[in-house]
Amino acid sequence: MTTALSEKTCTPCRGGVPPLTPEEARRYLEQAPDWALVDDGRRIEHTYRFKTFRDAFEFVERAAALAEAEGHHPDIAFGWGYATVSLLTKKIKGLHENDFIMAVKLDRIAAGASTAGQSSAG
Repeated sequence: MTTALSEKTCTPCRGGVPPLTPEEARRYLEQAPDWALVDDGRRIEHTYRFKTFRDAFEFVERAAALAEAEGHHPDIAFGWGYATVSLLTKKIKGLHENDFIMAVKLDRIAAGASTAGQSSAG
């Protein structure tokens, strides 16, 4: 992890590689500290808080555009004032570096939203 995750691009994962161990995942979390390691280290999750439904929706739209550009698609649930993002690499049923690349880039999108409020780990 010598290069910052925010400077990397997701690479296609075709399976056949082992998922990150919980210890490896914790090291990646150093660059995405607001995210929570869940499901015995197989997934990361974060809840972003916003002032309105529209603000949450706009974040989800930007997150969807990023997911398409990176070719890595999170699960997103949102409603009035929040968006919860869950990341894992489905092909390997666990975490991959790509999940942390997306997490850091999603944090950057949320930080750039002028109406974003506080965020909290899910």
